Amino acid sequence: MEFEHAPNDPTRKELSPLLKLALELGPLGVFFLFNSRGEQIAESFQVLQALGQPIFLATAAFMVAITISLVVSLWLTKRLPIMPLVSGVVVLVFGALTLWLHDELFIKLKPTIVNCLFGSILLGGLLFGKSLLGYVFDSAFKLTDEGWRKLTFRWGIFFFVLAIINEIVWRSFSTDFWVNFKVFGVMPITLVFTLTQLPLIQKYAIVEEGSDA
Repeated sequence: MEFEHAPNDPTRKELSPLLKLALELGPLGVFFLFNSRGEQIAESFQVLQALGQPIFLATAAFMVAITISLVVSLWLTKRLPIMPLVSGVVVLVFGALTLWLHDELFIKLKPTIVNCLFGSILLGGLLFGKSLLGYVFDSAFKLTDEGWRKLTFRWGIFFFVLAIINEIVWRSFSTDFWVNFKVFGVMPITLVFTLTQLPLIQKYAIVEEGSDA
């Protein structure tokens, strides 16, 4: 099995933006649902009560959901998606530690580890001439190689900022607050950052033949 092709590779098979978004955000939605409704779910399925507090039930559900997401993506594209794969591996490792040791610390550390990994991968890839962000956003827009390089650098820095924010939140607030922030806080912050990148995206956008632009 091979990794997905580079963003400007004409042989690259793309998923629709909505489907790609659903596969990437779906597991996060499952995590929030099981954390907020964990007690009710455990009452309906008593076998799940052995997992303990809702955060542990949510962790187990998160692991299952992200595995399904990766399998579906692999089945549809016949390629391993790089960034979701990295995130999935960290979720499974830290999720397993969370359940095994029954310590929510590990799942709280997961976003910090993932964001640091993503930041390191993006910035490290640039050192080897690879703009890896294109693997994530290629279905949303097309950029020149220089555009991908600049956007990759900015996102690399942004991931480290998210890691710092996660550390501040989980260390300063309750678990429920952290879960809500993870689901409803990180996304708006990411959206605002994405909107600030629109000038760069417009500047380096590839205009397809036959376009009126």
